Amino acid sequence: MSFFMPKGSYALSLRRFSLKNRQPFRELLSRTGNRFMEMSEQLLGEELDAKVSRIQLAHNEVGMDPFGFDPAVARYGLAFAAFLHRLYFRTEVFGVERVPEGRAIVVANHSGQIPLDAVIITAALLLDAEPPRFARSMVEKWTATLPFISYLYPRFGQVVGSQDNARRLLEQDSTLLVFPEGIRGISKPYQERYKMRDFGFGFMRMALETGTPIVPAAIIGGEEQYPSVANLEKIGKVLGLPALPVLPQLFLGFPLPLPTKYRIYFGEAMTFEGHPDDDDVSVSKKVAQVRDAIDGMLGDGLKQRRSVFW
Repeated sequence: MSFFMPKGSYALSLRRFSLKNRQPFRELLSRTGNRFMEMSEQLLGEELDAKVSRIQLAHNEVGMDPFGFDPAVARYGLAFAAFLHRLYFRTEVFGVERVPEGRAIVVANHSGQIPLDAVIITAALLLDAEPPRFARSMVEKWTATLPFISYLYPRFGQVVGSQDNARRLLEQDSTLLVFPEGIRGISKPYQERYKMRDFGFGFMRMALETGTPIVPAAIIGGEEQYPSVANLEKIGKVLGLPALPVLPQLFLGFPLPLPTKYRIYFGEAMTFEGHPDDDDVSVSKKVAQVRDAIDGMLGDGLKQRRSVFW
């Protein structure tokens, strides 16, 4: 997740403030979102609402998505994601047809200081796959304490990461998007770009428990959008931040991510046998196979890349 998201009492006080102002926020979101939706469809020449209408959901007893997904709000997020995907980062997508219909866990490398890689791969699965795949991202639990974010994330389809939530989604034949490196991957310094951190084991144990195929995915382009020269971890801990990277472009007056060219590679779906309670040694060998597949696609993609921006 983003390095600048606050935690603790400060975040909770902001959340209380945001709850008091939720109705004005909804009205502002609706006005700006509708306008941005129109602009995006005109610029891209794509019917984004048609993509949203094809999302298949499992509804609860009152006809709502039990995780808070709201298509009326999600369409605004898709408009923003489509703009980034098609125009700003000009993403090239390879092998998206390898993502199976029904339940699947897409496992990708993580980078970029803020999770725009999650936005882009979600857009690619929804806009470039046929039929569209609606990927539910697993997000950090403390994001539920943040103003505005706690309101938007569930309505965009993001789900707080827990074994129970993941299990319920997979039982509904959903596509999950996970980044096993977590904050360690997203906050890497530039000199360690595309060198993946160790993977957590949770996604593999869930795949074994539910019999879900895993699709490895490699994302190239995110590492260069916010080059970090250092990570002031100790100071970040004092401030209650998960990471505190030093980003020269912010000091140079360019707060936007650099318009790097994204490339996303989807590998062949992988199925594994075993018990979810197997020992760590056994599970780690399976996790290593997924990590190696992603690492191989990263290596091949970087060899083929001629420019970071073109």
